[in-house]
Amino acid sequence: MTITTAKRFTIAEYDRLAELRFFGEDDRVELIKGEIICMASKGKPHSVCSTRLFRELFKLLAERAILRGQEPIIIPDFSEPEPDFIIAQNQDDDYLDAHPSPNDILLLIEISDFSLKYDQEVKLPLYAEAGISDYWIFNLVNNCLESYSEPYQDLQGKFGYRRKVIFLPNESVYLPRFPDLVLDLSKVFSR
Repeated sequence: MTITTAKRFTIAEYDRLAELRFFGEDDRVELIKGEIICMASKGKPHSVCSTRLFRELFKLLAERAILRGQEPIIIPDFSEPEPDFIIAQNQDDDYLDAHPSPNDILLLIEISDFSLKYDQEVKLPLYAEAGISDYWIFNLVNNCLESYSEPYQDLQGKFGYRRKVIFLPNESVYLPRFPDLVLDLSKVFSR
């Protein structure tokens, strides 16, 4: 009997494939734990939520942090996800030398409709294990914001977040690390 194993790609190998144009221009893929994963397609509600969220975050943050959308982050050595948004610490070169890593990330945001289960069950433990302190899921299935904080590892070795708070679409939420900045969720969620 022959045992086969799948090839796990490193970030360097994945980036090299992209440089060699292995992926098509319209391919939506990301590297998760060494596997190249096709990203879920975006429905209209996802696109509208993304547009509104970008507009509101851009206004709130001004130049206090860097807002990146659908851009890679580095989780050494085998993951290069492309979250919907991150708020990262300011950096003079705007991360030209390297994509943001967990220590740079102030808040990571996913917008979830078709990808809700994946964002809750695959990406959440990945982000918690990386030590990303605050993770938000704009849950378009249940029309709420899931706010996760305080990453931890349980006795079985699984990673998650100790705190989960649900915000409704008519509420407001403070941006983590910016106690003076409040996001009005009614300006983000569809009515």
